[in-house]
Amino acid sequence: MKSLDVKVWSVRKRDTKTPSYGVRWSVAGNVFSESFRTKALADHYRTKLMRAMRDGEEFDTESGLPASMEEKKSAVSWYAFALRYLAMKWPHAAPNTRDGINEALTSVTLELLDERAGRPSDEVIRRALRNWAFVLPGPDDREVPDDVRNVLHWVSKASRPLADLAEPATARAVLDSLKLKLDGTAAAAETVRRKRRTLVNAANYAVDLGELRENPITAVRWQKPKVSNQVDPRVVANPEQARNLLAAVSYVGGYRRARGRRLVGLFAAMYFGGLRPAEAVGLVETDLNLPGQGWGSALLHRTRPSVGKQWTDSGETHDDRGLKNRPTEDVRRVPIPPHLVAVLREHLAAFGTADDGRLFFSEKGSVVPSSTYYRVWQEARLLALPPAVAASPLASRPYDLRHSALSTWLNAGVDPTEVAERAGNSVEVLLTRYAKCLDGRQDVANRRIEDLLREYE
Repeated sequence: MKSLDVKVWSVRKRDTKTPSYGVRWSVAGNVFSESFRTKALADHYRTKLMRAMRDGEEFDTESGLPASMEEKKSAVSWYAFALRYLAMKWPHAAPNTRDGINEALTSVTLELLDERAGRPSDEVIRRALRNWAFVLPGPDDREVPDDVRNVLHWVSKASRPLADLAEPATARAVLDSLKLKLDGTAAAAETVRRKRRTLVNAANYAVDLGELRENPITAVRWQKPKVSNQVDPRVVANPEQARNLLAAVSYVGGYRRARGRRLVGLFAAMYFGGLRPAEAVGLVETDLNLPGQGWGSALLHRTRPSVGKQWTDSGETHDDRGLKNRPTEDVRRVPIPPHLVAVLREHLAAFGTADDGRLFFSEKGSVVPSSTYYRVWQEARLLALPPAVAASPLASRPYDLRHSALSTWLNAGVDPTEVAERAGNSVEVLLTRYAKCLDGRQDVANRRIEDLLREYE
């Protein structure tokens, strides 16, 4: 039956363990209600009820809703929606972000496939999604091998409806799938967190499009893996170890090939200047002040992070962008100690610069790939460290040189505000990340407290 006898009450907050907001209304004396996680969602739903009532729509006495609000289950498949979401995000996303979105959409798509005849292996599906479906331009706008096109056609037919995500059991299964890698082993906590963030954002977009009533992912009671943001103190090299490692780099590849010598300055910039690898790779001579004596400086405004060709608009393996988490036009001036000044001057005298002024470049003049300097670093560790130490996490990655630099500055008593400014971090992030690397700070604090208490004895 239909009725115009409708009454809508105000939104009420429900004081439960997880606070929610309720919308109540009656149709011909029958009371109905809906719960929402936020007041904004509840207000939006109540507004739609009021609008239908003012427009003279009849309400169904069984569902309690007017025809305009009868829930229509979305016929859009997850795969079709994922392609639409990718097209929306891609133009404004950084290359590494595009890679992360691609990885997350691939994982969710694999989980939301029905069992149909002719299913390819998960590895084949994953490769087709990673390399063709979730990369722009998409498979409809470029030439695709026939076998890949057949796989994607099967995926489009087997993909479950987007609306299935609204089922708590399905949403939980999707979230659980993010915890595993393709081989069934556990994924890193940071990887799971990143994939979940993409899924939440995609579900929010589905809400914006009207395909979902509210985000079902955030409503699932699911234990997120704990992510440690603190630097492992075992990776931090002391000054003597760092100097030995830098010296060993110069021996990698021999003197004539100069494979290691070309990169001594790169690693020295990470340790003595605290630069991120992408910042060091992007250094150009005109941004450096290298006096004959004393401290110099580097004016940072450009980074060259290593990414795959499929993720950049230019088709190059390295992105060309501004500083991390800063506006494009922002700059950061970093004082560099005399030892680094001398290393960079020696580097310029021996190798000059690339055509665009970069200090560090391959023999062909291209940007140094991260795989190249990683391999050189691994060889240098074996030369510089005793076998037992080389097998430990100590400076296992080039990025650990930056961790060593910042830890050294903090332990030397440099004001955290100054360290954060040089490093390009906030003070809060700096102290949180390096809390476990502050050797001896507790002893200093204990002595100060003891001295203060002694004054009142």
